[in-house]
Amino acid sequence: MKYVVNTAPIYSLEVAGTTDEFPVNRIFCVGRNYAAHAREMGKDPERDPPFFFMKPACAAVKVKNTESSIPYPGMTNNFHHEIEMVVAIGRGGSNISKEDALQHVYGYAVGLDMTRRDLQLDAREKGRPWEFGKSFSGSAPIGPVHRIEEVGHIATGAISLTVNGVTKQSSDVKELIWSVEESIAYLSQFEELEPGDIIMTGTPEGVNAVVAGDVMVGSIDGLGTITVRVAA
Repeated sequence: MKYVVNTAPIYSLEVAGTTDEFPVNRIFCVGRNYAAHAREMGKDPERDPPFFFMKPACAAVKVKNTESSIPYPGMTNNFHHEIEMVVAIGRGGSNISKEDALQHVYGYAVGLDMTRRDLQLDAREKGRPWEFGKSFSGSAPIGPVHRIEEVGHIATGAISLTVNGVTKQSSDVKELIWSVEESIAYLSQFEELEPGDIIMTGTPEGVNAVVAGDVMVGSIDGLGTITVRVAA
């Protein structure tokens, strides 16, 4: 088969402790999945069914053991950090039960859902889609994927983010409103999950703006840390 334009590149993440790569297919993000963050965004943290938005594969930025960088994006004056636990799907399926959901997980990672907050909130107020605020290239720096054979399933553990050495976000993944298995089960009712899919599970409170030159260090117990600098 001959394509009339060049095919899109494959975006991938490191697999911790190996030379292997995890290819990124789609990125699903759970919105407002920590009660305190829902409140700081002016929303009721009641346990309604979860909602999801998506990022393109090109949003993924491979964060290595040393410092990586992302550009400060255009058309925003309010670029926010959101530390999140990331789930890498290794086996696909639809209508997955909560009891079977964790069997579809390949591993976990530390990630950032970077957000053009001013664009997101403007779109929300006008009843428009969030894409320009959330779904843009380079908006999901993600560290190495840790295989479940090595770390098990992460249901509890400190999750935090510092900016220039100052703690901005600090919580525990046990505070997720919707657990990993619940999110997988619910999402798979709407869309058949595929190997290579990524689920970003939501961010705790403390989201705030960064500027060019800022250094973010995100960590989750059992999954290590990632260091991301905001470039000019």
